[in-house]
Amino acid sequence: MLNEKEETISRVDGVQKVTGAAKYFAEFKVPNMSYCVMATSNITRGRITAIDTKKAENAPGVLAVFTHLNMPEIPGNTTAPNPANIPLGGQQYRILSSDQILFNGQPIAMVIADTLERAQHAASLLKSTYTKEIFHTDLLTEKEKGKAPKRGSGDYKRGEENAYKNAPVVVEENYSLPMETHNPMELHGILASWQGDDKVIVYAKTQGVKSTQNAIVRAFKLSEKNVQVFSEFVGGGFGMALRTWPQEVAVVAAAKKLGRPVKFVMTRPQMFTMVGYRPATVQTVGLGATQDGKLTGIYHEATGVTSTYDDFTEGTVNMSKMMYACPNVNTKYRIVPLDIGVPIWMRGPGEATGAFALESAMDELSYKLQLDPIELRLRNHADTDPEKKLPYSSKYLKEAYAAGAEKIGWFKRNPALRSMKAGEWLVGYGMSSGTFGAFRSSAQSKAILKDDGTLTVQSAASDIGPGTGTAMTQIAHEVLGVPVNKIKFELGDSSYPQGGTQGGSSMNASVGSAVHLVCTSIKAAVAKMATSKDGSPLFGLKPEELLFEAGEIYATTDRSKKLSLGEVLKQNSLPLLELTEISKPGDEQKQYAMYSFSVHFVEVHVHPNTGQVRVKKVVSVADAGRIVSPKTAASQMIGGATGGIGMALTEEVIIDHRYGRMVNNNLADYHVPVSADVPHIDTIFIDKPDPYINAMGAKGMGEIALIGFAAAVANAVYHATGKRIRDLPITPDKLL
Repeated sequence: MLNEKEETISRVDGVQKVTGAAKYFAEFKVPNMSYCVMATSNITRGRITAIDTKKAENAPGVLAVFTHLNMPEIPGNTTAPNPANIPLGGQQYRILSSDQILFNGQPIAMVIADTLERAQHAASLLKSTYTKEIFHTDLLTEKEKGKAPKRGSGDYKRGEENAYKNAPVVVEENYSLPMETHNPMELHGILASWQGDDKVIVYAKTQGVKSTQNAIVRAFKLSEKNVQVFSEFVGGGFGMALRTWPQEVAVVAAAKKLGRPVKFVMTRPQMFTMVGYRPATVQTVGLGATQDGKLTGIYHEATGVTSTYDDFTEGTVNMSKMMYACPNVNTKYRIVPLDIGVPIWMRGPGEATGAFALESAMDELSYKLQLDPIELRLRNHADTDPEKKLPYSSKYLKEAYAAGAEKIGWFKRNPALRSMKAGEWLVGYGMSSGTFGAFRSSAQSKAILKDDGTLTVQSAASDIGPGTGTAMTQIAHEVLGVPVNKIKFELGDSSYPQGGTQGGSSMNASVGSAVHLVCTSIKAAVAKMATSKDGSPLFGLKPEELLFEAGEIYATTDRSKKLSLGEVLKQNSLPLLELTEISKPGDEQKQYAMYSFSVHFVEVHVHPNTGQVRVKKVVSVADAGRIVSPKTAASQMIGGATGGIGMALTEEVIIDHRYGRMVNNNLADYHVPVSADVPHIDTIFIDKPDPYINAMGAKGMGEIALIGFAAAVANAVYHATGKRIRDLPITPDKLL
């Protein structure tokens, strides 16, 4: 278990962020910059019959108005139906490419002016007419049109199909989650500045500077060296910035056409329609068990929303395939195309949605069996991965159950429904499990050690808030012993070595491995120089006889024999030592099942007269290998729990299906948790290194911080009230 007193470094960019020194994409200014505002459709499906742009074009300061009639050509795009080679991630929809309207809020014009206010005014002068077509935006009425996705398998079977139905004890229920939107503080957008006809500099909000660079390279058929993307600071993403969206490419095209830089920053309502969302999903879970609580069958069917122009899929049923030791498991996954914008991955993608259904059903089964919910999970603990039939690289889930239960006082609770009170409030306790694959991809890093003892480490990684720079600084410090205040980790620049995208909880395991490797190589090179130079106090020593600490190299047998790292370089007439390394996963991912695990415990108070739910205590436990940066890891878990409170109690996009239009596309009506909704959150880390995933033994944590949490809240509400809410969010009207 992680020692709570263990010293750990604070966020290396913390001072920049709280003082305003950190610059986000929209804060950059370049000479002769112009501003783009996008006008959007107010119908849901149909065609534009006319669009009057004259007043907008003649408004003060307006430089251009682009519609489907005069949109600049994008060489890598094609408007042919279902083209065989679709660039930019498989999107068939191209902004301003035709008169067709595919969803409400679709951009129909770009107005560009010399100031933002003038662009906004001119956009308000546009007049458009349409022919309307029949549209469908309601998942519940269209559910039967669900289809198996083309990418990946929609069905999975292990053992006997629907075996749960023949068990002595059966639970079969339906669960649903509404559409949720990401809503980070920072709005999405892009600033594009061309340097001639074949070179462009971009400031963007992205979770992967290299992926954005690649998208622009493909779209405009440029060489990689001529596309420069900057995104050092990102004000939250949650998944919405994993894609280079069509409107971003359109802004780059407009900037080229105009011959001057163009900046585009979305409005908050546009954040609901243009950059994806967690898809609404309906699920059925069936569980069968023996009287003593051994699972004999699991059935999980999920149907999620996608758009009519692009199939979006996610791992909603993945957890049900492997979480519990059960001989008979079958799952079905379907998607329903609706006339709305395409979804995108959102924190805990798919698994967070599926875990709500699975872990709620497990809680229902525990009450039916009159068995403690933890004990039910322990009796069905999978010692090896039942889906992949591989041993786990590491798994300390049982320890996580025990640690969380002790911290929240689980075994002091009265298991009877409506049995506990605090004054006039009903008190309930709930728990749930979560899991997500522990992924690692190829990544590169460059390290530059200078003769003044400073170390610069570079990788084209992104940091949407979890503290990537802090974790990488910690890794470099531990390997080379350079003081933290002499280390600088540089990221968010596409000219740096490939760092991958920040998504799928893989950044620390991937880029961290590259940082560990390049710092290890620097260490070996410095050690060789220090011990081979005649006259050096360390001459003739073996590498294992050296200690790197506080910017010095000591002889382990005699600490008076030492050299600073800078002195080693100076002795060898080197102003700096620069190395680049690439770190790749090996066959270990084929030999072991690699997952991170979480356990969430929640205490809620529910007012019996008003139905108000207050989350009073939270304990979240993570089994995510070695914890590299405890402070930022704790922040990750707190953020996930906060998002889980929103998923459970408040977040819900509401569409008026008469018009296919969102009615709460703002932060006044779309309720995210605020400070008053979030109690103190205790975080516990098992902190045992995974021996196979990488040199640090570190696995991902960002997703498991959220996965399963909503079920813990729902289970606690049931314990408090005796009312099982299977349709999120849990609002007072559903409890009264």
